[in-house]
Amino acid sequence: MTDWLPPGGPVLRRRDALAAELSDAELASLVRRGQLTRVRRGAYLDPVAELAGQRALVLATAPALRDGSVVSHASAAILHGLPLWRVDTTRVHVTRRPPAAGSGSAHVHLHVARLPDDETTAIDGVPTTTLARTVVDLARSVPHESAVIAADAALAGGSLRREDLLACLSRMGPVPGSRRAARVVAFADGRSASVGESRSRVLIARLGLPAPDLQVQIVRPDRSLVARCDFGWRERNTVGEFDGRVKYRGADAADAVYREKLREDEIRDSRWEVARWSWADLATPAVVARRITRAFARAGRPW
Repeated sequence: MTDWLPPGGPVLRRRDALAAELSDAELASLVRRGQLTRVRRGAYLDPVAELAGQRALVLATAPALRDGSVVSHASAAILHGLPLWRVDTTRVHVTRRPPAAGSGSAHVHLHVARLPDDETTAIDGVPTTTLARTVVDLARSVPHESAVIAADAALAGGSLRREDLLACLSRMGPVPGSRRAARVVAFADGRSASVGESRSRVLIARLGLPAPDLQVQIVRPDRSLVARCDFGWRERNTVGEFDGRVKYRGADAADAVYREKLREDEIRDSRWEVARWSWADLATPAVVARRITRAFARAGRPW
């Protein structure tokens, strides 16, 4: 089947198939046999490509875009592999330079904006905004929590610095959403190791609690490591742990729970208090606030 796929990627457009003398009937037969997956009208995906559905949707739509269109915003985030939390991905976002105009379509969300050449790249042969421009565009256009999640992940990758984001913002000037984006860039932290940790940081800030340090190490007198904790308030001898990363399942679940208990006991023996919360707790801010402030109180540093 791969003989029919374009050299630049795994998405096959109907018009390219017809030009290669593959008929509609043959396309339909290939879909029935599982050799092609229809991802959108007139666009097919090689199922062995192992692309996620959202990525496939972007790649399937990109070849049909008008010349000069650059995949951007949430769609560029998908191609860059950034996590998206509560961000609408039903339409493919593209940016075109002025004097382009229009409102897009049912499948395409069109943005018209200045876009320097050095803020574009190519991913799987698709013109796409750079990682820095993608993060800034998201920060200008999606809720703060969602933008922080993407920005944290982008910084954690190691190829992007906060200075890159600030430079991108500076080049944009006072465009709509630039102040929102500046707040996201200032708050973003590449040490945040998961979506849940990023959401926790945003929630802690919204609760008005002291900003924690991240990836805090607790060591023994001989400097060997007791634990690395998600969050820490050193002046309050308290650490915070988000429990969304580890699932206690299967035959080793009991051992995992026991090891975690021993770890937490040693943290407390090192004169640190522990506050824990889960993914579900993030939906109830008062619960998280209570867990943290009670840990402060136990440490003799009430808030």
